[in-house]
Amino acid sequence: MPTQLSESWKTKMPATLLTPRVVTTEAPCLKTANVIEQFATDVREGLRKFPKKLSAKYFYDEIGSALFDVITLLPEYGLTRADERLLRRNAETLALRLTPDLIVAELGSGSGRKTKPILRAISELQGPLTYYAIDGSLTALERCSHELAGVPGAQVRTLQCFYEEGLERIAEYRSRGERLLVLFLGSSIGNFERDEAAAFLAQVRSHLQPGDALLLGADLVKPVPQLLEAYDDPPGVTAAFNLNLLARINRELGADFDLSNFSHEARWCASERRIEMHLCSLASQVVTIPGADCRVSFEQGETIWTESSHKFMPDELSQMAVHAGFICEAQWIDEEWPFAENLWVVE
Repeated sequence: MPTQLSESWKTKMPATLLTPRVVTTEAPCLKTANVIEQFATDVREGLRKFPKKLSAKYFYDEIGSALFDVITLLPEYGLTRADERLLRRNAETLALRLTPDLIVAELGSGSGRKTKPILRAISELQGPLTYYAIDGSLTALERCSHELAGVPGAQVRTLQCFYEEGLERIAEYRSRGERLLVLFLGSSIGNFERDEAAAFLAQVRSHLQPGDALLLGADLVKPVPQLLEAYDDPPGVTAAFNLNLLARINRELGADFDLSNFSHEARWCASERRIEMHLCSLASQVVTIPGADCRVSFEQGETIWTESSHKFMPDELSQMAVHAGFICEAQWIDEEWPFAENLWVVE
């Protein structure tokens, strides 16, 4: 979640580094009280909507991040493996196209595992580079720092904040002549509504300069039964991941959600080409959330909409690039699990 950077971060970061090391923030970008207040506000406002909604960005506390790591290993969920295959196969091509004088920033870095091939390929061509991990989860950033600490020539810097704040800070840190590669992997773009995705990509473009680039991961349309099983796996890991959002509200906001009174549902919305995740109330009930200063009534069968995961067509992604002000330099598609890595550049 957003935190306040320490005073030492107000100076420019060195453009080169002789040995790999990890640098982390020493103080939060926003005070913890402010983080909890924002969480409380979003929960209160989201549960007053019809249909009720909670933001998917709140899935990733320590428990949620651990559960998601398990999801990526499930045979039913091939997205992450496809993402990693494409990154390994095309890392050298990408590095040849963008180096030298390149710095890298990742929006929603997670554990950083799949970023390794990109950083290795860049450092082998240009030498030392700076990598900024931007994530709302302190746990994810700590794991990312550990995961990437051994990449030769990579200086890892973590920013616990929202995406736009992170890009604004990197604009302050970058030196003249440096080019920026922004990574937005794992089909996170699919969590936005389509109009919101267009606005977000235009916002990212506004922080970039000629010579900069965006590497965007996006999941592609595939058979509906395959998608439904990926988001409602037989072992129930995704169900636990979804229900943990209510458990988090209990832990952090003092709510009294009874998790046994809710069930996980995955739905396909054909008109929007998206998977929706919901939490369905199994009974009429009232939940009190002291930390959000509210009480919420549920009818039996009423749901909380927790995530949308939009699926794309390859040509649609190229059109999105143009509308956001990019040129689509390359598109790589995994054949085993239809998924696309898209290299968009600024000229």
